[in-house]
Amino acid sequence: MSLKGGVSGLKSSPAFRWTVGVGIGIMAALGLVLLFLLTQATGNRELYEQNYVRLFALNVAVAGLLLMVIGWIVFRLIVRLRKGKFGSRLLVKLAAIFALVGLLPGMMIYVVSYQFVSRSIESWFDVKVEGALDAGLNLGRVTLDTLATELSNKTRVAAGQLTQTSDASAGLALERLREQLSVSDVVLWTASGQMIASAGDSRYSLKPERPPAQLLRTARTQRVATQIEGLDEVTLPGAEGASGGAGITGAPATVPRIKALALINNPSVGLLGESRFLQVTEVLPASLVANAIAVQEANREYQERALARGGLRKMYIGTLTLSLFLAVFGAVLLAVLLGNQLAKPLLVLAEGVKQVAQGDLTPKAALQGKDELGGLTRSFAVMTQQLSDARGAVQKSMDQVDAARANLQTILDNLTAGVMVLDLKGRIQTSNPGATRILRAPLAAHHGQLLSEVPGLEVFAQGVQTQFDTYFGENQQHDIEHWQQSFELNAAQPGAPDNAITLIARGAKMPGNECLLVFDDVSEMVSAQRAQAWGEVARRLAHEIKNPLTPIQLSAERLEMKLTGKVGETEQILLTKSVKTIVDQVDAMKRLVNEFRDYARLPAAELKPLDLNALVNDVIQLYASDNAVVPVHTELDANAPHIKGDDQQIRQVIHNLLQNAQDAQDGISPDHKGVVTLRTEYSPTSRRVRLIVRDNGTGFPEHILKRAFEPYVTTKVKGTGLGLAVVKKIADEHGARIDISNRVVDGAVKGAQVSLSFAVVT
Repeated sequence: MSLKGGVSGLKSSPAFRWTVGVGIGIMAALGLVLLFLLTQATGNRELYEQNYVRLFALNVAVAGLLLMVIGWIVFRLIVRLRKGKFGSRLLVKLAAIFALVGLLPGMMIYVVSYQFVSRSIESWFDVKVEGALDAGLNLGRVTLDTLATELSNKTRVAAGQLTQTSDASAGLALERLREQLSVSDVVLWTASGQMIASAGDSRYSLKPERPPAQLLRTARTQRVATQIEGLDEVTLPGAEGASGGAGITGAPATVPRIKALALINNPSVGLLGESRFLQVTEVLPASLVANAIAVQEANREYQERALARGGLRKMYIGTLTLSLFLAVFGAVLLAVLLGNQLAKPLLVLAEGVKQVAQGDLTPKAALQGKDELGGLTRSFAVMTQQLSDARGAVQKSMDQVDAARANLQTILDNLTAGVMVLDLKGRIQTSNPGATRILRAPLAAHHGQLLSEVPGLEVFAQGVQTQFDTYFGENQQHDIEHWQQSFELNAAQPGAPDNAITLIARGAKMPGNECLLVFDDVSEMVSAQRAQAWGEVARRLAHEIKNPLTPIQLSAERLEMKLTGKVGETEQILLTKSVKTIVDQVDAMKRLVNEFRDYARLPAAELKPLDLNALVNDVIQLYASDNAVVPVHTELDANAPHIKGDDQQIRQVIHNLLQNAQDAQDGISPDHKGVVTLRTEYSPTSRRVRLIVRDNGTGFPEHILKRAFEPYVTTKVKGTGLGLAVVKKIADEHGARIDISNRVVDGAVKGAQVSLSFAVVT
């Protein structure tokens, strides 16, 4: 992640930032070196006079470069601030704070230093200082004059002692005088400048220095003369720029000394020879010379600077001002750099927080510094990684939950049972397609509404709510897990007894304030139970009824045979009619008992390959046009393969369906009677053969369609209601699917259709 603040954010290239940093460091170092040289130049007048302008110009150039760099950085920060880039305000605040921290103390020190320098320079040239320097010079002169006077007096006395000394013995006398006077050198000269004898340093010199002619004339006229030598040639160590030490430097010939030259009285000078002179040399103390020279140099420098005090003040103030500028520029530059270093982890954190707030939990940058801010960035990076891992785990869990929910929803959508979730007040929260199919109501359109508000389900909703209220009351006492109850619904025609839908419902409490209701349509199960019950009844009735029918018929026929011809004509007619009625009713009851027997004792089907088209053609012979009340038309699929079936049972199925189709058109005028259609068709996709029987009758009432295959459910006056029940039972034996429906044309019922789907031989 790239930082967006300070110098490091001005360019994204690390090489560029490194180059800029190195350049700034070089300029700062150069400025400090030049400033140091400038301060050294101000302490050395000659160096100052020679190089001050150059050094000052170089320092101004460096300061200008630093000012340009700072201006460039400030300009870039202003541009970033106007563009609203992230972190610019923070970096500007930090840079301003650091700059003020460096600028304000620097300005205060500058003002104080300016006043101090101005007042100090004026104090340097005070009258007292000048008087002190003059007094020091006078003191040095008086001291030197005193030493010279003392040496001249000693030399005059010594010259008096050598009056009677010959030139040959002068050497020993000079040694005694040198030790007596504690001087460095004693020489005896002639008036012409020829050395007679010496003691001290001069005795080792091949060419001793002769006294000047002026000094000789002065000594001849004044009897004694003194001269101080070497002071002008002495150089102090401090004069060369060194510090400390009071010693002097110079060659031996220029050692500061006092020379005294005295005329020696010689009684025979005028008769025998020329005059002689005694020269005594005494070296001046080094400390005295150093102090004298120092006072003299200080006075000279003082006088020079007193004449140029204005320039001196400008020099120091200029140096101070330039130092301030360099310090301020350096402080501002360091403020930006340090502000960037301080803001860098904060910007990293701020950028990371911004990304996290936007939902970006990718790994974040972390600084490797050992300070607290670096540790904070690393902790933030670790926290972000943990959040990312946690979100990944949560997302994985959510995906698993969604997958489980999708699986559950798929299961619920494909359940034959109905499932609904209700709140405590009976409002529908959700439902599956099975519930819509069973209840025959658009439950999805009523989500959020009370179950009692769904048309046709008022009684069911009331019963369910009653069961839940009872369940909640008993559950608190007996900890019952669920309740179960059966309900009867009349969805097609409310109030009609033959259209009832039987439901088995179970309810339980879900976590939270919701209730689960699961129910299933058991109407077919109830119908099967009824069929089984009717089969058992039929079996027993057939057994109980069939036994007395034959004796009743035989008894009636025997009575007719015994009484025929023995009664009157009227009684004979009544007898014959009564016997016929008995015999007919017995036959009818036998047929009914046989149907009961056939329904109850239908043998197991023997499934064999069967040509359905051939079987239809065989059966249809019995329903030829000359024999059938209603014509039967066949539409056979020539591609239909053999099916698995029982020849006798399927024959019975065809008879029952054709008989029902013809009976369905009873009561219709001959002009409007249609035909019964018997057709077969093969579906290669499902590999099944369908047997379809259609009629043009009045169709089935809606409440009969639901229970058409139950025993004794019929719309015919003379029917037993066992025909379709037998067909359904045979279809179940063959594993065939049976469907019954009304034929609707232009919204009107134009007959009925029954179809059976048989599996083909593989």
